[in-house]
Amino acid sequence: MAFVGKYLFFAWGGVSFTLILLISIVLNYIIGLKIQKQLNTKYGYWWLFAGVSINIIILGVFKYANFIIENINEILKIISIPKITNPHILLPIGISFYTFHSLSYLIDIYRRKTLAQRNIFDLSLYICMFSQLIAGPIIRYSDIWQQLWGRTHTLVKFSSGIERFLLGLGKKVLLANTFAVIADDIFNGKYTDMTALNAWLGIVCYSLQIYYDFSGYSDMAIGLGRMFGFEFLENFNFPYIAKSVKEFWRRWHISLSSFFRDYVYIPLGGSRAKVSRTYLNLLIVFFLTGFWHGANWSFVVWGLFHGFFMVIERLGFEKILAKTWKPIANIYTILVIMFAWVLFRSDTLTYALSYWKAMFNFKITDEQLSLFYNYMNLELYIALAIAIPGALGFFHFIARLLKKQFSTNLLFIRSISYSFDILSLSFYAAILIICSLYLIAGTYNPFIYYRF
Repeated sequence: MAFVGKYLFFAWGGVSFTLILLISIVLNYIIGLKIQKQLNTKYGYWWLFAGVSINIIILGVFKYANFIIENINEILKIISIPKITNPHILLPIGISFYTFHSLSYLIDIYRRKTLAQRNIFDLSLYICMFSQLIAGPIIRYSDIWQQLWGRTHTLVKFSSGIERFLLGLGKKVLLANTFAVIADDIFNGKYTDMTALNAWLGIVCYSLQIYYDFSGYSDMAIGLGRMFGFEFLENFNFPYIAKSVKEFWRRWHISLSSFFRDYVYIPLGGSRAKVSRTYLNLLIVFFLTGFWHGANWSFVVWGLFHGFFMVIERLGFEKILAKTWKPIANIYTILVIMFAWVLFRSDTLTYALSYWKAMFNFKITDEQLSLFYNYMNLELYIALAIAIPGALGFFHFIARLLKKQFSTNLLFIRSISYSFDILSLSFYAAILIICSLYLIAGTYNPFIYYRF
């Protein structure tokens, strides 16, 4: 039933996309068994090479072919050669994520971290688990293979999964969507002569939108997995409290950053290589990180932008940050990340540059001031009052403090904890009801990471 259910779920987005996924699973199943069988021979490496190449080619054709052809045509146009016909290949849903699942599966077999899966249905369950197939987090086979056949189901785990799912749903529908309306309105260039007031409002809203959108989806994926007995690793750890760009990437999209660390950075030599090679390795990793997010030069430059600051910090700035007053280091990090988000959100590099320019245009016009006040309504104030402390870990700290207090056996505290449980139940029920009303009303509901 699980096998049929997940393919029906995926086929909802397009039957042809499902065929690509099925072909990928069959190929990786066969190649995984071949790698396992040939581990002690030179053929094991060549089977790994073939598997990695096939997966990258599939991803490259469907995700990057249009981009490559467009750029080739720009070059051909300069030298007056007829352009190549662009096939306009559609991007299959979740291909970036299930390709990385397949790659980690094959590489971990070759590294002897796990054994090849002999049951193709179990392998398909891992590669295209519906709860995190569309937008992550990236799950490694070595972390989950035992759970494919030996996971436990308890009422406590199931209820915990529901709570985590509802928390993610609230993040997405009530917070991310609220910020999305303003961020999209400003970034879509609806208004001319944008000044710093609205430019900064736009990037603040987008920074909060992308965090609550993706961390909310990750929470929902982790919660759904837990309801089915799976335990997925965390994907976010309050990245906006980071005191350096390096720390930010230890907290943001952890499954992706650790993937590139273990499968690209370390094999390239990591920090064990000579200093210049280490810097090059960092730039290669962040180039690939940006390119993975999308076939667009703005994503590539976004990745290299992060890589540049990683190199700067490694050159010695990290030591200065360690001695700096923590709020100052945090402000530095947030500013770097926000300027990088401009690249991430912009469709072109030209627009990103114009947006950066607007962020320093402090000539406030009556029109821009009127627009700013129009955005600053009660709904946004409430969203900001919840989102900013939430992103900085305030509510998580309070929850941990209360949990610690309620863990005591004192009768008085225990009686309060029962009241807290009722309050908690009411809180999650309210999230479900309010989110349902928003969704039924057809509120703007974009998922940022669906396009990756």
